[in-house]
Amino acid sequence: MVEEYLTDRDQEEALRNWWRENWSWILGGVVLGLALLGGWQYWKVRTAGEATAAEKLYEDFRGALGRNELDAANRSLGTLAADHKKSPYAQQARLLLAKKHVEEAKYDEALPLLQAVADQSADAELAWVARLRVARVLIQQGKHDDALKVLDADKAGAFAAQVREIRGDAQIAKGNLEGARAEYAAALADNIGAPADRMVDRSLLEMKLQDVGGDKTPAAAETNPAPAEGQP
Repeated sequence: MVEEYLTDRDQEEALRNWWRENWSWILGGVVLGLALLGGWQYWKVRTAGEATAAEKLYEDFRGALGRNELDAANRSLGTLAADHKKSPYAQQARLLLAKKHVEEAKYDEALPLLQAVADQSADAELAWVARLRVARVLIQQGKHDDALKVLDADKAGAFAAQVREIRGDAQIAKGNLEGARAEYAAALADNIGAPADRMVDRSLLEMKLQDVGGDKTPAAAETNPAPAEGQP
């Protein structure tokens, strides 16, 4: 009985000693955990609030643009870009306003909007969409070499066929038919494995290629090469 009593007492003393040595760490951990939980809740509330505010500005922008109130649309876009520059709403607003400018042949006004999306969008695909439009605007402005510099087909990924087609258009605008043939032929080849939503109009592309003196089926020649000499 004495041995058991002393053992329990020893255990209690050891527990007290452990608590004296570690209470500050335990309390600190609890405080840190509560702080993290509170920070997480605050971040969620703040993020939701910012998203709601950005959405409201975007709807104001679209409404003004639909009414052709460009001053009001630009004000909404300015606030959206300043206060919510990382929001996808800011990039979508820029694309919409740029589209309107392009429809009215206001290329100088459309270009910086598109360039901002290409440079700032966190969405790589959206950035490429903007880059394609930048190149088309540059072609309209007669800046054909600049358009070619904007579009690097080796980095385009799923957009390769679209990039090659626009590069071909730029070459035609420069009067470089040989360069256009090469780009259109490459576009046809890239188009074969492209995702459905990234494919170009094959019939139109073939027509463009034929117009510059090319073969409309270059991909087929690559897929089925001619047999070597002496083979059937």
